[in-house]
Amino acid sequence: MDSDVIVVGGGVVGLTTAVTLAERGLRVRVWSREEVTATTSAVAGALWWPYRIEPAAQAGAWALASLRVYGELAADPERTGVRWVAGVHADTVLDTLGPWAKEVPGLRQLAPEEVPGPYGTGLAARLPLIDMPVHLSWLRGRFEAAGGVFERRTVTGFAEAAARARVVVDCTGLGARELVPDAGLLPVRGQLVLVENPGVEEWFTAADEGAGETTYFFPQPGRLVLGGTAEEGSERLDADPVTAAAIIARCARVRPEIAGARVLGHRVGLRPARAGGVRIEAVPLPGGGRLVHHYGHGGAGVTVAWGCAERAAELVGG
Repeated sequence: MDSDVIVVGGGVVGLTTAVTLAERGLRVRVWSREEVTATTSAVAGALWWPYRIEPAAQAGAWALASLRVYGELAADPERTGVRWVAGVHADTVLDTLGPWAKEVPGLRQLAPEEVPGPYGTGLAARLPLIDMPVHLSWLRGRFEAAGGVFERRTVTGFAEAAARARVVVDCTGLGARELVPDAGLLPVRGQLVLVENPGVEEWFTAADEGAGETTYFFPQPGRLVLGGTAEEGSERLDADPVTAAAIIARCARVRPEIAGARVLGHRVGLRPARAGGVRIEAVPLPGGGRLVHHYGHGGAGVTVAWGCAERAAELVGG
């Protein structure tokens, strides 16, 4: 065997897990169907916030662990893609959030007159906002600097990886629906619009977890990311122009200057939601190996990546 661990999947969950394992001294390979910047993770708006993820108790702890790491990475935003940015979560009441919220520095309830747009409640926060194409490329570089090997490879089953490493880590996201197979996985379609930034410096969200339409905008370098949708069960990957126009209109209700911003492009991604929430579980493989399942992160893979990677690494062992 030429590896201790093979991580299948090159999105943010797979790469973060691979970094964590490689920096513990293990020989790690990543097998990814796509380049890192072509994964579903690259589409994410990527504001740190526990959104559409279960189980809630563990997710809060994983999110806080990740928040601490992102806080460190934000010291070098040009390389890591992580920045601290202020903004508002509308339609959100602090007392309705989980215990994790009490540990987020500076999170505060706003007075109604402080909430922008047609909203009566909201929270102010300064949170990590991640430029995903930059961050994913940086993660790959950190992984390779730790001795890891990244390979483009389409996987149709885990047996091939199990023949090459004593532990296989399944970070295949929605792909686990067929590979495992796990019928509990459900795509949640997200559509975004990229526009020239007309001067917006703070992020904004109004994202009811049960709603099919959301409203948010994130100022990223060279663009403003507008969203969005949360269409359960939809696997349509082409951008719908009617949906795009509605996204722009909703965002312009909060910041009117967005209505005239030049459109740069459209993005669509399928969030890997799962009935029962995130699965991080080790199962035996024939021949004495181990398969660690690590998928089902819904809309919060970025938010919990580092905390979940630590838990997966515990199951991998030394």
